[in-house]
Amino acid sequence: MNSLVMQRRVAVALLLALTVGGFLILFDGHNPFAAYKVLFFESFLNYWGFSNTLVKASPMLLAGLAVIIPMRAGVFNIGGEGQIYIGGLFGTVFALAAPDLPAVLGVPLIFLAAAIGGALWAAIPAYLKAYRGTNEVIVTLLMNFVAIHIVSYAVAGPLLAEGAPYPYSKEVAEAYRLPIVMPRSDAHAGFVFGLSLALILYFWLRFTPSGFQLDLVGRNARAAAYAGVDQKKTIIRAMLIGGSLAGMAGAIEVIGLKYRLFHLFSDGYGYDGIVVAFLAALNPIVAPLTALFLAGLSAGAGTMQRAIGVDSSVIEVVEGLVVVFVAAALVAPRSSSKSILKNLLIGGLFGRQKHSKKKEA
Repeated sequence: MNSLVMQRRVAVALLLALTVGGFLILFDGHNPFAAYKVLFFESFLNYWGFSNTLVKASPMLLAGLAVIIPMRAGVFNIGGEGQIYIGGLFGTVFALAAPDLPAVLGVPLIFLAAAIGGALWAAIPAYLKAYRGTNEVIVTLLMNFVAIHIVSYAVAGPLLAEGAPYPYSKEVAEAYRLPIVMPRSDAHAGFVFGLSLALILYFWLRFTPSGFQLDLVGRNARAAAYAGVDQKKTIIRAMLIGGSLAGMAGAIEVIGLKYRLFHLFSDGYGYDGIVVAFLAALNPIVAPLTALFLAGLSAGAGTMQRAIGVDSSVIEVVEGLVVVFVAAALVAPRSSSKSILKNLLIGGLFGRQKHSKKKEA
């Protein structure tokens, strides 16, 4: 599908999701225009609100890239959350084991350790998918829970800080902490790092033979096989890259914000990455914008609730609708905007009911 067509369909899907969200706000007895005004003003035009948006966008961006690269190869990596946890664990272990390195050496090595951790965790479903035909969605999803429990054990056991009132590790060295980009706030350089990776991945996919091969496997597996592309190795490569990106998102949370490893330290960023990837129409260069947008929704939800009285769970509904509508838009056949809108409504809202009627018949 042409990238311009994909972006138009995503725009229609996003508009539709926000419209449905507006009706939910209206049914709750509030003005949707006032609610959205507060939401977006606080998230993007307020200094403190935008700093919070940047903090949330940093791991979301890397988690989104961790979904985009495997999906460009035709593999759905839902395991970003688990890879974030394992990456955060590996990065923390290295930071605590080597606390005296200079920042110019220590910080890249922490990211490298986190990338290795995430890649190793992604290697398991990658191998099972490539060589055993196992469904990667099920395997990656289940492995998320395993990873969370591994980190829980680590921070409650071998990494537990002395005298800690609840499970968390010792703090990483101050030299390893990411620099602050907005004074007197928590906004760190993690988003800048993610932006640079998005640019690198975009040019890699577009202008290198290995990037073209990965894209070809996802677009047309038969043509890739005819061209002599090793599909199994390509799938594994895509998953390893995705896992390493998610792992580095875990490192960003540790050395950019929390400065230590906590139980449940990720706020579901691995799952948010799926929304980021879909909103970006699987384009790495667009992912920073969609990560900022989604982070803005999340950051402004609490303010909207306090100022207008709208329950912040409405934003979670909007995020879910974005996934449904964008998915319906991307799989729709080539058609006019009116037909796309019809497909979104039928596929997104009534697809499940239609499917059940077919089963009864």
